[in-house]
Amino acid sequence: MTVSPPILQAPTVLDLTTPSDALRRSVERADGFPPASLWLVDAVAQEAAADRLAAQVLDDEERRRAEAFRLDRDRRCYTAAHVALRLLLGARLGTTARAVRMDRETCPTCGGPHGRPAVAGAGGPHFSLSHSGDLALIAIADTPVGTDVEQFHSLETVTDVAVSLHPSETEELAALPDRDRPAAFARAWSRKESYLKGIGTGLSRDPSLDYVGAGPVPAPGPDGWTLTDVAVPDGYAAAVALRR
Repeated sequence: MTVSPPILQAPTVLDLTTPSDALRRSVERADGFPPASLWLVDAVAQEAAADRLAAQVLDDEERRRAEAFRLDRDRRCYTAAHVALRLLLGARLGTTARAVRMDRETCPTCGGPHGRPAVAGAGGPHFSLSHSGDLALIAIADTPVGTDVEQFHSLETVTDVAVSLHPSETEELAALPDRDRPAAFARAWSRKESYLKGIGTGLSRDPSLDYVGAGPVPAPGPDGWTLTDVAVPDGYAAAVALRR
């Protein structure tokens, strides 16, 4: 049986030093390629710009969370990711990054106020943010969207966590040689988290319930959703889930 090649969506690499007018034009061009625009941030390359902009665009809670990280690498990636998100949303909304107000939708699992992140007020675009290692990935769309980027984990971690996946995904991973399992696990996990973030539950929904596949091509998305792998640098896997 012939296996189709992976379907990859290529994100735009974001430079945080881009002037606001040029960034707005770039966002408008990206919005011309539906259904979702994707943006990749290299936290190492953008560290100086992110640190400079953080005091100008992040709110008090975001700055507190950034300062709470024990590891510089985690702080750096969080800061770059949230600065980038605010710049992109501000450009999309035609306002300043600092003026963007974030909110949380109602959690579909428990009804609490900690569901999918959203722009405060009606009519804002849907968005999703993920960061791992030195990369951040942002998706912006007109319909609910989730995205996830995962740095490859150790074989030991993969073995421990694989049992929490859908039984078919666990079997797919077990059938692979050791050298291939970290990449396959990262594919499956990024697809799964993208979908769970898209529906607003996150990992409060059991990861074993939904099959997304660990192979080179995503399984057909859960009912009403499209799953697509995203092209990211070696050592990472990423995906985006968009509600149809």
